[in-house]
Amino acid sequence: MALSRSFSIIFRGRSEVKKIEEALGFANEYAPEHLILNVKNAERYIEKVKNAGSVFLGAFSPEASGDYASGTNHTLPTYGYAKVYGGISMDSFLKKITFQKITKGGVKNIGRVVETMAEVEGLMGHKNAMTLRIKSI
Repeated sequence: MALSRSFSIIFRGRSEVKKIEEALGFANEYAPEHLILNVKNAERYIEKVKNAGSVFLGAFSPEASGDYASGTNHTLPTYGYAKVYGGISMDSFLKKITFQKITKGGVKNIGRVVETMAEVEGLMGHKNAMTLRIKSI
């Protein structure tokens, strides 16, 4: 991307913390591919960053370091997709398995909801799988 297409945000007339929080609010809505927090104590704002591909903290962390040498990934979400995706990482190549165990009490708590949702979707086998368990309690 050309430097001419980049921009900075400056908020005047507010406390430094308020300015940074407003800028982060904008950044979270914009969901940039790269976000540079070139402020003192940048680490204190990490938890406020919700949507960004990669974040660079402090005066000595230019985006170029992430592109070429600091070890982070350069395959990042663009066009605001950082709202729903992160950059490709080793985690992208890991197989994940989820496990669930429902107790009798769990069936009592969620059984009717499962039946209703399955029926609405027209999945009567799913509904019946729960109905049989409700009846067995």
